[in-house]
Amino acid sequence: HVVTTNYPLHSVLSVSMTPMLLQYSPLNPNWEMLISVALGQVLSLLICGIGLTSKYLSEDFHANTPVFQSFLNYILLFLVYTTTLAVRQGEENLLAILRRRWWKYMILGLIDLEANYLVVKAYQYTTLTSIQLLDCFVIPVVILLSWFFLLIRYKAVHFIGIVVCILGMGCMVGADVLVGRHQGAGENKLVGDLLVLGGATLYGISNVWEEYIIRTLSRVEFLGMIGLFGAFFSGIQLAIMEHKELLKVPWDWQIGLLYVGFSACMFGLYSFMPVVIKKTSATSVNLSLLTADLYSLFCGLFLFHYKFSGLYLLSFFTILIGLVLYSSTSTYIAQDPRVYKQFRNPSGPVVDLSTTAQVEPSVTYTSLGQETEEEPHVRVA
Repeated sequence: HVVTTNYPLHSVLSVSMTPMLLQYSPLNPNWEMLISVALGQVLSLLICGIGLTSKYLSEDFHANTPVFQSFLNYILLFLVYTTTLAVRQGEENLLAILRRRWWKYMILGLIDLEANYLVVKAYQYTTLTSIQLLDCFVIPVVILLSWFFLLIRYKAVHFIGIVVCILGMGCMVGADVLVGRHQGAGENKLVGDLLVLGGATLYGISNVWEEYIIRTLSRVEFLGMIGLFGAFFSGIQLAIMEHKELLKVPWDWQIGLLYVGFSACMFGLYSFMPVVIKKTSATSVNLSLLTADLYSLFCGLFLFHYKFSGLYLLSFFTILIGLVLYSSTSTYIAQDPRVYKQFRNPSGPVVDLSTTAQVEPSVTYTSLGQETEEEPHVRVA
């Protein structure tokens, strides 16, 4: 492992919109916090689009094809990102990556596919309330995996923010019960609940693995490999489990448009999520996604004539408050002497820490940058 230090360009430059406006600097913690929250809400809106198109397909057109929908997304990722890797030269070429890490990406592609499948399948067995509550299990999974494998450490304010977010989610579920929102059949609740917990666990593993890859390797490599192996496994699963359902779909231009809309939102989610995770963290992203159900609900007030409750607004703002609390301060990486073996200056030679004075870099892993102005930004490569 190599530790490099550099002052990023945006720490030196600032952007002046007009002479009459205040100068904006990305180093301002308040701006960074608001940007982090806003980026997470973009992901929530994309998930809202995915949910709405899926609802129209399944309820209005009786097209229950979750594997086929995932297959379309993986094909898009393959066409854009896998082909990009194929034309690269050197160690970043597709074949070079496959020779070194093919089995790891094969496992990751399978985990990503089955995480989506298990949660969608759970709707056939359990209630909407159970799914909304148990899906929050992804948050402790991400926190634990980040703690042990990424060495991320949290402060008290982070845990307070997480608790506030989950309270907001509980408020939304309570509002659903009070207004009698459609809860689903719940014919085999135990099976459905286990499917949700399994899907949430796989989501957590996938998200933390994604964060590791985009910080140590690259976003394009992650998406290219997910597209390759996701398309492969979803194609096999589609042929075995869903080919009959696909033949029953009453194809017309409306259904085609819904599939296009779903694929566009899913492709946007997969493409944009690594950007947000790299700027924030997997934990922050999963907290942000708690508002996705509320965006779907607000759309449903007009599209599906859902009943409104003031608790929905309370839930929305409670989750946002929790997000602001979580984003108000940086997490950090535990300093492990086995990790920080070398200290490299980008404009100078590599310096071995064992032969120099004691250097203990302070590492920040979220969007807020370094804790003090005197400490340089430290990146683990």
